Amino acid sequence: MADIVQFRLERMLPELESLSIRGLFTKSELASIIKQRRKFEYRIRRPSPIKQDFMEYIEYEKRVDELRVLRMKRVDGEEKGWRGKRVGDYGGVRRIMEVYGMVAARFKGDLGVWMEYLEFCRVKRSRRMNKVLAQAIRFHPKVPELWIYAAVWEFDHNLNAEAARVMMQSALRACPGSEDLWIEYLRMELTYLNKLKTRKVILGEDVGSLIREDKDSDEMQWRDENKDLFMSLDDQNKGENVIDEENGEPQEKVDMFREQGFSILCTVYKGAMEAIPGSFSLRKRFFEILEATDLAHSEEMRDEILADMKRDFSKDPEYWDWLARHEINDPGTSLDLSAESIRCKVDKARQVYEAALKTLPTAAVWDHYIRFLMQMVVDEGDPSIMNTSLHGLMYVAHLMGVFDRAETMGCLTVDLAHQHISLYLRTGNFDEAKRLAKKYCGKFSSEVQLWDLRVSVEMKCITSSPPSKADLSSMYALLKEALTKAAVSHAQTLWLTALKFFANEEKYFRKLVKLSMVSLTRDGGSEDGFSLSSVIVDSVLQKDGIEKARALYKRYTSLPHPGLALYRHCIELEKNLASSGDKEGLVNARKLFEAALATYKDDVSLWRDYFSMETEAKFRLPNLLSNIDQRSAHYSDLWATQKLQMVSIGEPRRYSRMMSYLFLLVGNDGSIQADYQF
Repeated sequence: MADIVQFRLERMLPELESLSIRGLFTKSELASIIKQRRKFEYRIRRPSPIKQDFMEYIEYEKRVDELRVLRMKRVDGEEKGWRGKRVGDYGGVRRIMEVYGMVAARFKGDLGVWMEYLEFCRVKRSRRMNKVLAQAIRFHPKVPELWIYAAVWEFDHNLNAEAARVMMQSALRACPGSEDLWIEYLRMELTYLNKLKTRKVILGEDVGSLIREDKDSDEMQWRDENKDLFMSLDDQNKGENVIDEENGEPQEKVDMFREQGFSILCTVYKGAMEAIPGSFSLRKRFFEILEATDLAHSEEMRDEILADMKRDFSKDPEYWDWLARHEINDPGTSLDLSAESIRCKVDKARQVYEAALKTLPTAAVWDHYIRFLMQMVVDEGDPSIMNTSLHGLMYVAHLMGVFDRAETMGCLTVDLAHQHISLYLRTGNFDEAKRLAKKYCGKFSSEVQLWDLRVSVEMKCITSSPPSKADLSSMYALLKEALTKAAVSHAQTLWLTALKFFANEEKYFRKLVKLSMVSLTRDGGSEDGFSLSSVIVDSVLQKDGIEKARALYKRYTSLPHPGLALYRHCIELEKNLASSGDKEGLVNARKLFEAALATYKDDVSLWRDYFSMETEAKFRLPNLLSNIDQRSAHYSDLWATQKLQMVSIGEPRRYSRMMSYLFLLVGNDGSIQADYQF
């Protein structure tokens, strides 16, 4: 291995001499570069290198090459008479290519490595691009992205449409189930055809384009009304008719490019439908391409695709939602529409949704229908504000009627119920929102988001400040009902709202503490993340001091399953108090560690934190560290190495003794022997 590394370093001499002679790098910088390259070469030449070794080497070489390019700008003015590249100009890129080749050969199955390799070749315009593409496709023939990447390279960079077509056809044979391949193949063919047509237009032999141009409706109306004022080239060419020799009647000139584009779209569409007959998204994408292009017989093809979609997906709610929204998002319409035009389009979309409900009266269709109408009645910039425009307000009553119909048919979901209440809140009708919230909470009693919304509505209805006794009593009764029915892990927002609302009401706060005891006994505490008991302990600590907080967390830890999150929180609290001079802090932290380890003895991080705390403690109990060693050694192989790292900082003498017996810990396979105790 050393001979190979030395040989590769010696091959760098011409490059380094070139960089030195031209003044791009100093001798000390070159020495540092050689040192780093030697380290990386040894890392990638070891018996079992990892991918990170190669990638770090590549990253380092890229930074060196970027620095060289920056310094070249300063030197270029001094070398005006020199033509061509020197070895120092391409040596770094060549080395990066070699390392990429090595890592790709070693980790053939890593697609990310191949994509980075290809992207680097593309940026540097390397001649290896075709070879690397062939290798990547050979190892990953079922990855459509690689085929598309190769076809784009042939089409855009090599300007070889025939090679790109062959590449895409081979890809479709290898991956016939890929939607992206079918769509990109169609786009490539139509793009090539449009380029040929554009060439004819430049030469004056043709007019127009295969890309459909969206025109403003007002502009089109003005042109129709004043078409006698001017004649465009398109109109002039349309006037050039061909005389039929048999009948002597004029015929319109056939646009061969539009006909050819239509033929290509039909062929690709039929092949895609045979390969992926059940894909609705694929047909949507074909339809979008058809709408964006100006091909012959577009209307017939459009009707055919819509008929096929209705035949195959009439039982799919997504189809009806797309069809209705297509009436609004017609690409042939202007963005600046009058209120009357918008009303007509929304009415057409409503008719589609009503037809869908007759064919498929499911909750999903109602959901799409209501979401569509909600977008009409709320402000686009802020969904919490009503749209005050004319075409927005006219659909509020209709939307409320749709909500009532969905509820009558039993298709109202929790999400729709939430939106129904929110609609009345946006309109300012708090009494109706309050009535609906109470009604839906009775129907969906286990849904926390509805209880949360109901609580917020009730709070908005409280007008007195501070709240009266009746308001406090009713709010507590409501929160108690909600918190009793919801699990603690799902009712985080509700608990935080309740604790904040009753923070200054001692009577109700104590009731919430008792309610939390009952809920945690039923559901158990949290292992990580949100911990209800920790939040309450913090609240008591801020209001009443440490003594009451300690008394409270002792009550929580005496529950059947208090949760690891509470133990960690209280331990951290006691450690902070101990560091600030509290004598009882360290003692209480030890007790909490012991109580936590009685339940979570397999948690390595808990043992590590306990050991770390005792290592850093000023007042240490005799033989406590040894006791922790003996109890924790058989729980994890990793624990022994972690103790070595911590003891090396806290107890140098003990670390020396542990290192002297380290050979007793290491097995034949290099693992730590778990049965040995320090």
